[in-house]
Amino acid sequence: MKIITKEILADCQGTRVVKLTVHAPDIAAKARAGQFAMLMVKEEGERIPLTVVETDPQKGTITLILQEIGLTTKFLGRMEPQDSLYSIVGPLGHPTHIAKYGRVILIGGGVGIAEIYPVARALKIAGNQVTAIIGARTKELLILEQQLKETCDECIVMTDDGSYGRKGVITVGIEDVLRREPVHLAVVIGPAVMMKFTALLTRRYDVPTIASLNTIMVDGTGMCGACRVSVGGKTKFVCVDGPEFDAHQIDYDEMIQRLNTYKAEEKISFDGYLQSTS
Repeated sequence: MKIITKEILADCQGTRVVKLTVHAPDIAAKARAGQFAMLMVKEEGERIPLTVVETDPQKGTITLILQEIGLTTKFLGRMEPQDSLYSIVGPLGHPTHIAKYGRVILIGGGVGIAEIYPVARALKIAGNQVTAIIGARTKELLILEQQLKETCDECIVMTDDGSYGRKGVITVGIEDVLRREPVHLAVVIGPAVMMKFTALLTRRYDVPTIASLNTIMVDGTGMCGACRVSVGGKTKFVCVDGPEFDAHQIDYDEMIQRLNTYKAEEKISFDGYLQSTS
């Protein structure tokens, strides 16, 4: 489970996005678009889920992309080639259902752009016309634009501050596409609020929509219940029932509330780390 390569994809406004290639041959041999892995940086640490962005079965490697947002991702982002992870388990979750739908739009916000990339490749290979709509706060935080341009028929870029592409929230770009032509499927991955408003928009246009959820996970095997969400009035576990669900059936307000459950503890942990390194 050695780290083979490391690349800083973005480092701006206190946000770092890091790309790691990790030696994990069993996962590389089996992972499909939409699946994820659970990893631990060190023995006394927590488990975190990360999407498997790319695989190379011949080399036995997988690619992971993370944003340094908490203590564990901060530790992971500071690891270097030849360092080893304590553990990594996968592939987990159900893969994306790949079929020929027709016109498909893939919507990625922030680090969610990394998660739509493998889905875009798989849907394009299946014969779909694929439009990627990606958004970030500013140009410097945009990732994988060139890869998506090479994969998709079209790539629309939105930035909150207008520093690149079109200025505005990502739903502006989505609605432009929905107005101009029929869309047969939408897939959205990103911050919970973004997914909520994307779902409200695509529901108005009667477009079937899939959301890949990024809830809190503890064990990743369905035993702890930390990742539970309400979908269509029923309780689902994201790690074993998902991570993808009908975007129009998800209770986003409940999900957002649960995402804030450990904010105070996370801040205490992160502040303690900063004090120990100052």
